[in-house]
Amino acid sequence: MGILLRFFSKNSLFLFFLFLQIISLSLMFCMNTMQRSWIAAQSAAFNAWIAGYIDEGASYLKLKQANEELIKQNKELMEQLYGREYSSSSKPRVIADSTQGKQMFTIIDGDVINNSINRKNNYFTINRGSKDGVEDDMGVISPNGVVGIVVNTTAHYSLAQSVLSVDKIKINASLKNSGYFGTLTWNGEDSRLMHLADIPKYVSLKVGDTVVTDGKSAIFPQGKMIGTVAGFEVDNKTGFWDISVELSEKIGKLSKVFIVKNLKREEMKPIQDSLMKHQKAE
Repeated sequence: MGILLRFFSKNSLFLFFLFLQIISLSLMFCMNTMQRSWIAAQSAAFNAWIAGYIDEGASYLKLKQANEELIKQNKELMEQLYGREYSSSSKPRVIADSTQGKQMFTIIDGDVINNSINRKNNYFTINRGSKDGVEDDMGVISPNGVVGIVVNTTAHYSLAQSVLSVDKIKINASLKNSGYFGTLTWNGEDSRLMHLADIPKYVSLKVGDTVVTDGKSAIFPQGKMIGTVAGFEVDNKTGFWDISVELSEKIGKLSKVFIVKNLKREEMKPIQDSLMKHQKAE
C-alpha cells in the first residue's frame, strides 16, 4: 500500500494532466459531430478487419475439409478406374488399352439438378447426357455410396431412377465381413433405409456391419459402399434374414455423382439375360 501511495505522490502532476487530457478528448468527441463520425468510421473499419480475418479462417477450414473429401473421392475412383477387383498384385498395373486390358469401369462425373425422395418411385436428373458418353442402364454412385441407375438420356441430360424406388430397382449387395450376398430393395417408407433379403439366418450379423455391392452385376463395381446394418430379424415367410440397411448417402441431399460405365457390359449382358430366363423358368 505504501508503494502505491508513493507512486501517486511522485507522479501526481502527470496523472492529473492525463486525467484532464482524457476529459478534454471525451468532451471534444462527444460534442463535435465530425469527430464522432471519424470515431464511428474507424470503429467500423476495425470491425470489418476483424470479421475479414474470421471469415478467412473459416474459409480455410472449409477448404481443408473439401480437399480431404476430394482426396477420398480420387482414391476411390482410381481404384475403380484401374480395376482393383482384377489386380492380383500390390504393384502398380500399367493399362495400355482400356478395352483389352484389365480396366473394367470408366467414370463420368456430373451434378444432380433435380431430385425427389417422397414418391413410390423416385428419380433424379443429371447434367450429363449421350454427348458425354452416358447410356441407359449405367450405374450412378456418389462419393458416399450407390444412388441409382440411368433410365433415359438426351444429348446433354440423363434421368436416373433412384435406389429409393419400389419397382424395378434391385441391387446385388453383400455383407463385407462374411461375403454372403442377397438382394437390396426399398419398401417405400423410410428414405434412409433399404432392406437386404436372401441372407441365410445362420449368418452372423451385428448392427454396424458394412454392406457393399457384390460385383455380380454389369452395373456397379465390386465393393462399392452402400450402407451399414441398422437392424435385422427373421422373415417368417422365407426363413431368411430381413436386414435393414442405413444408406451411407443421404439421397435427399444428393449433389455430386459419378456415372459408371462398364467396358465389358455388352459381353456380360447375354449371359445375365440367359440366367434370368432360367430362373424364371424354374
